[in-house]
Amino acid sequence: MLREALSSILKLYDYFKSRTDARVRDYPLMQSPVEMTAILLAYVVFAVSVGPRLMANRKPFGLKSPMIVYNLSMVLLNGYIVYEFMMSGWATTYTWRCDLIDYSSSPQALRMIRASWWFYFSKYIELLDTVFFVLRKKQSQITFLHVFHHSFMPWTWWWGITLTPAGGMGCLHAMINAIVHVIMYFYYGLSAAGPRFQKYLWWKKYMTAIQLMQFVVVSIHISQYYFMEKCDYQVPLWIHLVWIYGVFFFLLFSNFWIQAYVKGRRLPAMAERAKQNGSAGEHIGVVANGKHLENGNAHHHANGKVLLGKVKEI
Repeated sequence: MLREALSSILKLYDYFKSRTDARVRDYPLMQSPVEMTAILLAYVVFAVSVGPRLMANRKPFGLKSPMIVYNLSMVLLNGYIVYEFMMSGWATTYTWRCDLIDYSSSPQALRMIRASWWFYFSKYIELLDTVFFVLRKKQSQITFLHVFHHSFMPWTWWWGITLTPAGGMGCLHAMINAIVHVIMYFYYGLSAAGPRFQKYLWWKKYMTAIQLMQFVVVSIHISQYYFMEKCDYQVPLWIHLVWIYGVFFFLLFSNFWIQAYVKGRRLPAMAERAKQNGSAGEHIGVVANGKHLENGNAHHHANGKVLLGKVKEI
């Protein structure tokens, strides 16, 4: 029985390797799902177990300068990704309706593939968000949503760009996500710069709304497929998965928004974890991409009100 199961897995593995798009096969981390799965499993273990244990008896690192450089670098990277997505189709030849997968080797298709790969690769760079939380002993920030989002996105995207790297209407969510990240990491960069920049963060209350709108836009756009008289999109499975992705993450982020803003408290599981890790005094804030907006120096409040993205338990 075990031998048969292993044989089936190997056959599936060989099938996907044979279906890998030749135009993206030579890009880093695209040769096999084994490498990327191993990286993401190691990330999860580090985030929830190894990292907190290593820091348990150590003082938190400040990391102010590295965080400023990192956040602003992510603004530039995501800005570049947005520009490339726009110029390779979304602002040039795409209709924003039934845009088909491009299997050609035209300059535009190759440019779209490059933009898609950079978006995929940026998800591995974003794992540093969690590393910073661990090193600063902000374990209360490492929620289920945070870890799930950071590991699930690159894992699923590997399959997408392996099979259809120029995905047409199925890749809009990547460009929208990159736009949100430009805004989000710009906020983080200002926040990490210190108290003197707090006066420029008045718009932090809109961050969660922007994040939720991302999933609304993605879901509405992809839903067009179900109402068109004819759309010969080559891999309808991608349409269904993107729609499920948009709705699923909208519900997850909405729940977190309710917990943080409406109820003004932590998620129960994370409060307990914070106590276990000696950080019961930590506060949480607006959720953006599975992360609380606490990436720098912000002030706390003593009466349970929200101040600069913080929420304190009463």
